[in-house]
Parts: sequence; structure tokens; C-alpha cells
Amino acid sequence: MGNEGSVRVIPLGGLGEIGKNITAIEYKDEIIVIDCGVSFPEEEMYGVDLVIPDISYLLDNKDKVKGIFITHGHEDHIGSLPYVLKQLNVPLYGTRLSLGIVENKLKEHNMLSDCKLNGVEAGDVIEIENLKIEFIRNTHSISDSCCLAIHTPVGVLFHTGDFKIDYTPIDGLVMDLERISSLGKQGVLLLMADSTNVERPGHTISEKAIGETLTRIFSTAPGRVIVATFASNIARMQQIVNSSVKYGRKVVFSGRSMENISQVAMDLGYLHIPEGQIISVDEMGNYNNEQITIITTGSQGEPMSALSRIAFSTHRKIKVEPKDLFIISASPIPGNGKMISRVINQLFKKGVDVIYEALEEVHVSGHAYQEELKLIHTLVHPKYFMPVHGEYRHLKHHADLAHKLGMDEDKIFTLDTGDVLEISSSEARISERVRTGAVFVDGLGVGDVGNIVLRDRRHLAQDGMLTIVVTIEKESHSIIAGPDIITRGFVYAKESQALINEIKEITKKELEDCLENKILEIYVLKASIKKSLEKFLYEKIKRTPSILPIIMEI
Repeated sequence: MGNEGSVRVIPLGGLGEIGKNITAIEYKDEIIVIDCGVSFPEEEMYGVDLVIPDISYLLDNKDKVKGIFITHGHEDHIGSLPYVLKQLNVPLYGTRLSLGIVENKLKEHNMLSDCKLNGVEAGDVIEIENLKIEFIRNTHSISDSCCLAIHTPVGVLFHTGDFKIDYTPIDGLVMDLERISSLGKQGVLLLMADSTNVERPGHTISEKAIGETLTRIFSTAPGRVIVATFASNIARMQQIVNSSVKYGRKVVFSGRSMENISQVAMDLGYLHIPEGQIISVDEMGNYNNEQITIITTGSQGEPMSALSRIAFSTHRKIKVEPKDLFIISASPIPGNGKMISRVINQLFKKGVDVIYEALEEVHVSGHAYQEELKLIHTLVHPKYFMPVHGEYRHLKHHADLAHKLGMDEDKIFTLDTGDVLEISSSEARISERVRTGAVFVDGLGVGDVGNIVLRDRRHLAQDGMLTIVVTIEKESHSIIAGPDIITRGFVYAKESQALINEIKEITKKELEDCLENKILEIYVLKASIKKSLEKFLYEKIKRTPSILPIIMEI
């Protein structure tokens, strides 16, 4: 593969899924990591709070890892950092806002003092022995987002990060298309590009358009305006604040992440709010309803979020008032549609107005549509292409798009998480697979809930549990207490007394048969009780609860 060797691109998460983005780039004895995100649990992952990537490959190559480079401050790109930095304390590089949000996370985990955070600005280049990592400004639904150009002895790898092309961003900082174009002219070996919205034709609309819609809605709102949006969408917050200032409304932030991130954004100068414009939830009573805007979390309908608690009357301080106007300024993340519908329906039941994406332009996506993706492909015109950031269908459509733009199919690589793409200046191929996967975080436990525990939880949730307690006397081979039956999530004992009595009879008969035949090993007794009850219950009521026999000996 030539004397300069080859570079290996190893996605450890983020392909074939939305979230958990993390990619390793390896050259000789150096590895850099791009992003370090979480994903959120699916419905069947009972009790799981977060899903983080399996970084076994990085831990096996600890000495090679030179740093983690963050493209932007969204959870699906930074959420795993507290868990990963505990095992792999390497320098972290990111723009000021991204690091501000990361600092907040590390504080919560009491690890800030141990971590090596390095602030960068768009345009900066970080040099490691053989690799140079260049941060290039892009536009996305959070400020301070960047693409990364990784300069290697083999050639340049260009990673778009999450992006859209917004020619009129709220902060006026447009995407650095000139730099991207000049890299393209010099020659880019591999392009890795965001595939989230590849199925959508045309262009995204500018974030500015939302400001106009909001101002129009605010101009006629009769009471409070309550806007639910992503806490990280600072440009959206800015526009809500601007509309509020214009119509003489004070602003209240509600929800922990909203309060934290708005504070970080104000401290770092990304969110501009006039003095005296913000009030606390407790101060709302000093103003008329038409003088108040509430910016809240919960745009995905999450059951414990501020918006859900307001809708279902469980919020301690904010109650729905007759003339309230609710605006849901976000679109559902795949899989969250039902939860948002529940909240919207509940608000309508309370007799208030709700505006959401289907009715008005109150949200724009932060991810490029087809025409923007075509522009990036055309400017970069790479030798090889690897779609990233999306479910498998998104990656497939993005590969098709590159082919339609004239790229040979053998130069396009659609990888699975864990595949290793090995590239030299003359060829590229998928060379091997490394270990990857998902690690579940449940409360303070990281990785102690595995597939077997989840399978048990699923089983318990679907069919319930039946515990049988019996005491036997060894000497006389007889039952001296029980069987007593305890059920959870199986049947309600009082209403199903006949069934419970049958279960007791079968247990008793099974035990007596064993004891008569001098079978005294506890594990054999338990197994035979379990077997006969499973058979009986399935035949009788077509259910398979978890059966736990407890046998005590005296």
C-alpha cells in the first residue's frame, strides 16, 4: 500500500442508527477519535437511561489514542464523554460552546478537574505527530459547529460533522464553503458526510424564517406563550427572546437542561438577552400573562420533561392557563411521534391552542437536504466516499446520491459499525471488523445491565412473576410449611384464588412425589416444580410467567 502506509477509518457507533456517533481514525501508532455520543433507549430496553458505545477497541489501543475531537455540542456527539473519559483520559478538543456544555456534564460527574479540555476556534489546526486536524466552520442547529479535515500523509479525510447550509444564520457566521472548496481543489481522499436528511429533496429553509413566523405568532398571542424546543438550539432561543422583547414579554427558562445551557450560552456570549429580561418561575405572578414567555424542554414529549408535566398538571409551579399558546418548535426524533401526540392531545383537552410543525413553520431541520449534500459532494469531489450519521436506509440513499453525481460504485463504501475501512493513496477496502456494540447505562450502573437482564425485564414486563415458598424437613422428608404463592404482574391473587389453589396443589404433589422417592437435592426439587407449573400454566391460560421456587430446609 505505498511507503506512506495506509489510514484506517473505524466507526465505533453512529452507522445504521441515529445517535451514539463515534469514529476512530488510525494512522501507524496514532489514533484520533471524532465525537463521543449517546443514543437513547428504545421502548423494549426497560429501565435503561442511556446507551453508550462499546470502546473496547480504543481501550485495547490506549497508548495510541491522542485525543477526542468534538464537531459540536449535541448529546448524540458528546453525551458519552463522562463515561468514556473515566476509562480513557485523553485530551479533548472542541469549540468554546461545545466545551462549555461538556464542562457542565463533567461537573455533574465530579470529573472536571481531571480532564484535559482544549478550546479551539474555527480555522485552527491541531498538530499531532503525523496527523493535523483542522476545524472548519459549518452551520447546524447549534452554534459553534465544525467540519473536520484530517490531514494525513496518505491524503485528506473530510468529515462534515452534522451540518446544513444556511446562508443567513442567526449569528451571521456562515459555513466556510471557500475553505471546503480549496480543500476539494487540492484533492480530498475520503469524504464522510451527514446522511440524516438525504431522503428529503430541495434545501432546508433558513433558521431566519422561524424568527419571522414566531414574531407573527407573538403579535396576536392573547396570554402566555410557552415554547418547547431543544435546549441546545441557541439560535432558536435567541429568536424566541427577540420576539418576546419586541412585544414586551419577560422570559422564563424551565427545565434543567434549558436552564443550564442557556446560562452557558449567555456566559460565553452566544445568547444575547437584555438586562432584566429574564425572570424566574417564582416571579411570574408579578406580571400579567400577556407579558410572559416560557421557554421549556420537552419538545419530544418525554414523560418527565417540563412540558409533559405542565400538560398533565404535575408541574409544581406552572399550571395551564385559559389563554396560553403552546408552540412545539421541534420535529419528532424517529420513534418519539406517539409521545409528542399524547402531549399535544392533552393540551388541546385543556382548551388551549397548540402550534406545531404540521401547522406552521416553527421548526427547521439542522441537517442538509439533497441539494445541500450535492453541493458538498461537488465542492469536495473526493476520491472515495463513506456516508455517515444515519440509519442504514439513509446511508444507502446517500451512496446512491453519490453514484448519481458520477462517482464509481467501487469508490463508495457503506459500512456497518465496527467495519474497518483501510485507505492508501492508491486503493481502499474494508479490511476487517473490530468489536463494537452498545453499553447500557441504568442509574449509576454502567454495563451491568446486559442482554440477559434486558431479556428478563422484558419477560417480567410481559408475563409477570410467580414465587413459590415451601419449607421442608430433611429428616422426615415432609413439607412442614407452604406452599405459599406470591405473584407480581401475573394475576391478582384474590380474584384468581381458584388458579392459585391449583398451583399450590401441583407444587405439593410434585414435591411429595420427589420426597417419597428420596430425591432431596434442592436444585432438582426446584427444577421439577418449575417444569410442571410451566406446563400447567401454559395449557391453562397460555402465559409463561417467570417462576421462582424458594425451598427452605430445616
